[in-house]
Amino acid sequence: MMKKVSLELGSGGRLMRDFIAQHIVKTFKNPFLDELSDSAHLPHQIAFTTDSYVVDPIFFPGGDIGTLCVNGTVNDLIVSGAEPKYISLSLILEEGFSWEDMEKILMSVKKAAKKANVEITTGDTKVVRRGQADKIYINTSGVGTIQAKPAVSKIRPGDNIILTGTLGEHSLAVMLARGDFGLESGVKSDCAPLNFLLPFWKKGVLWMRDITRGGLASVLCELAERIPYSLLIEEEKIPLSRAVRGASELLGIDPFYLACEGRAVVIAPGKRAAGILEEIKRDSLGKKAEIIGHVEDRVGKPGELLLSTSSGGLRLLEPLTSELLPRIC
Repeated sequence: MMKKVSLELGSGGRLMRDFIAQHIVKTFKNPFLDELSDSAHLPHQIAFTTDSYVVDPIFFPGGDIGTLCVNGTVNDLIVSGAEPKYISLSLILEEGFSWEDMEKILMSVKKAAKKANVEITTGDTKVVRRGQADKIYINTSGVGTIQAKPAVSKIRPGDNIILTGTLGEHSLAVMLARGDFGLESGVKSDCAPLNFLLPFWKKGVLWMRDITRGGLASVLCELAERIPYSLLIEEEKIPLSRAVRGASELLGIDPFYLACEGRAVVIAPGKRAAGILEEIKRDSLGKKAEIIGHVEDRVGKPGELLLSTSSGGLRLLEPLTSELLPRIC
């Protein structure tokens, strides 16, 4: 039987990672690609990243596809240790797409780029026949200057895991905007640029990752697989908004797998973590940041992500294996 692409391939979970490792990296193998970072570190202190956006709906509480495409690209550079400088903007438009909506999106791109201190410097526009796309898709590429390099090899037991804010607002905002569940909430997407995190690379941070597809659990599982230790996080310390907590319980969704677009998880040396947390909290985007766990060498096996539950047990967390919410970004 001929194999076909499924939605799970774009989930940010294990299937996508296996596809990248077995097909993309294997086919185009080179030192830059082998790192599998959010951005490639190139010669001459240049960082380069690219991403495509197919979110549905294109407008949602707290943002739209224009806000999303800028912030997503900017954040991929920042968590890779680079200062964002320039962005490309490529549009794939469906015949019949509203001019009014397109102008709104372009203004969102402009405002988001100004806020993130980047310039739109090149791009492309294509139009496909009606029915061959879904209104608008956007591809952006970002270029930045490298300030630091993530140091996974320096992560040691006792290093702390810092979450910069509450989980899941983006997923919940997009999900409710689709109207599939008949629920209403005042929740807005957390979509925002993470420029405020850039200085922490000079203050001892060892690793960062923005929490997008696959959620917190998938991101930390990926890190755990790269180090000879386990990661232990505490359920009671993970900040969740009332709306996300309520919707998760009502719909049976695990918030640890919900996507964010303005949150990051940070690994900081144990002795510096409290000070770094205090500084993160000074920024409006980091007010609800918390130390949610640490690197462990006495509990679990190397490569495992463990959750210390509110009831006092331990739960093994694994990467997302199916598409929790398609077209979230």
